[in-house]
Amino acid sequence: MDIFKLLKTLTETAGPSGYEQNIAAVVAELWEPYTDEMTTDRVGSLIAIKRGSGPEPRPRLLLAAHMDEIALMVKQVVTHNGNGFLRLTNVGGIDIRHLYGQLVTVHGKRDLSGIIGSLPGKMLPPERKDKPFGWGDLCVDVGLPAAKVEKLVSIGDFISFRQPLRKLQGKRVTGKALDNRASVAAVTVCLDYLNGRSHEWDVVAVATSQEETRLLGAYTSAYAQRPDAAIAIDVGFGKGPGASDANTFELGGGPVLDLGPNVHPGMLKTLQDTAKTLEMKVHIGTHTRGSGTDAYGLQVAREGIPTGLISIPLRYMHTMVESIDMADVERSGRLMGELIANLDGGFLDKLAEGMMKEE
Repeated sequence: MDIFKLLKTLTETAGPSGYEQNIAAVVAELWEPYTDEMTTDRVGSLIAIKRGSGPEPRPRLLLAAHMDEIALMVKQVVTHNGNGFLRLTNVGGIDIRHLYGQLVTVHGKRDLSGIIGSLPGKMLPPERKDKPFGWGDLCVDVGLPAAKVEKLVSIGDFISFRQPLRKLQGKRVTGKALDNRASVAAVTVCLDYLNGRSHEWDVVAVATSQEETRLLGAYTSAYAQRPDAAIAIDVGFGKGPGASDANTFELGGGPVLDLGPNVHPGMLKTLQDTAKTLEMKVHIGTHTRGSGTDAYGLQVAREGIPTGLISIPLRYMHTMVESIDMADVERSGRLMGELIANLDGGFLDKLAEGMMKEE
């Protein structure tokens, strides 16, 4: 599987949180050859089921990777000397320091290319010079007269970032929306891996919606699909200049397995044991409260779902130059695939009895 081509397709497709229909269609096309059933639920999550070979009723493992991305929204349409400009607000965790000069697409009545601009420093009043931009300083310029902008754009329209995926050195790449299209790619690798392996359990692969704003797709898909166990896959912080040594991990160093309140210890041990079988290097991350990922939404559904969490190390999170190593994507997909291939009818009993212990 060409991981770069896969990531390029995924990251360059717009999918703001709450406006995921375009990316959902792309993921559906990618997953269709590997799965037996596919639906889109009421909140926009894509759910694909790959049936296992065990006797019915078969247990189910849900894999959740959110497909939405951080984005912007039109807050106000303003005019100046006959030209139309857009004031904006955030959708998800946007750091305003990264916005000035970015290329964007405004999803109005039709898609419009635009830039995020502001007055240069020499044109600002003295008290504003050399100061960080605020939301009121920035505007989106689509290069159209006011009448045209008012006709094509409405308050509440989404704005996505326009940034191609680029190769760096080795297997590293940079671009926007690698949080969390890298994990969607890893689930795709997993499904491809299982294409040549027998597995007893049903696999429910979910590209969840609105993780960046409320974990919505995780809550609803876990409630509706009633899986017996689940794995959330997301990105984590990568090591880099100025980054803390705690809970940051080297790009290309292997998947990170999380330990914390959102993770069932038996699921963590199963992932660790599977990595040993594959002779795959993994790392342990920790969270002391909520993990900030779909793992929480999965874990608390219905009676509670034993949940594991895999993270792909990523630098410059929630920017337009997020960076990962493609080897971590491939390894994460293979790790999930091998785990699924070895699930049997006694696995849930072991979890319930607390038998996932060190020998």
